[in-house]
Amino acid sequence: MKGFSPGVFVRGIAMGAADVVPGVSGGTVAFITGIYDELIESLKSCNLKAIQLLFKSGPAACWLHINGGFLLSLMLGIVVSVVSLARLISYGLDKHPLPLAALFFGLILASALIVFRQITHSRHQIGWLLFGIAFAVAIGELRPAEITATPLTLFLSGALAICAMILPGISGSFILLLLGMYEPVISAVKHFELVSLLSFAAGCGSGLMLFVRLLSWLMHHHRPRLLATLTGILLGSLTIIWPWKLSADGQLLSESLAPGWQNVMPWEYANQVDSQLLVCLLIAVSGVLLVLFLERIAKSH
Repeated sequence: MKGFSPGVFVRGIAMGAADVVPGVSGGTVAFITGIYDELIESLKSCNLKAIQLLFKSGPAACWLHINGGFLLSLMLGIVVSVVSLARLISYGLDKHPLPLAALFFGLILASALIVFRQITHSRHQIGWLLFGIAFAVAIGELRPAEITATPLTLFLSGALAICAMILPGISGSFILLLLGMYEPVISAVKHFELVSLLSFAAGCGSGLMLFVRLLSWLMHHHRPRLLATLTGILLGSLTIIWPWKLSADGQLLSESLAPGWQNVMPWEYANQVDSQLLVCLLIAVSGVLLVLFLERIAKSH
């Protein structure tokens, strides 16, 4: 049986870190590090056939069928990252929102380039790319709702958010933010609220098992269109992660994505407080270079 893979574990850590941040997708990390297709197919293989193999041929056959070593290594990395980085990411969003947003802006921009380069006959897919941009911008224009955190709402939120998390470009954390469930989930992780965590995890598992089958079918039958749409979503999501935001009346926000925010240019933001423009530019460029470096490493392996 294939066992633990340190390389996949590290990718899982990166995916978990991305999924904690509103505006960034763990699916993007999976794509740029070259494991996206394997991830989708491995998740898809967790089906009734796997259960039949478990009872008929034993654990080894079932493990091989679901690519267990890969999934175990990846999920361990994600869990370790989410648990250990939840506080750190929350601190960064609270104390250093501009540099952190600039970093992820660069990461997403470079990721869009990487996905676009994999589209065959890209000139024929412009319509799907524009659709992806419009979809992401429309999502970004939505504003957070207020939903009471109960086991049922946590389950449903997890089912919806996981579909976004697995797609390059759409942030599951941002979906949680729109639903008003981001803080309850982060709080549950911080304080290890078992009932809330189990409800959310059950929703994630249910949503994931259903959605990966659709995603796998699209990857096999409409890959250029899907990649063009995902490229558009990545580009459109840049409006969500744009570092400089003010409230509708031109005042600073108490939260990075509080209700009523709007994107502004750095010099407009500087009327309120230091825009950290040079620092943000350098960090964004570093994010671009990091993604290109990760892509090169992934290709070499």
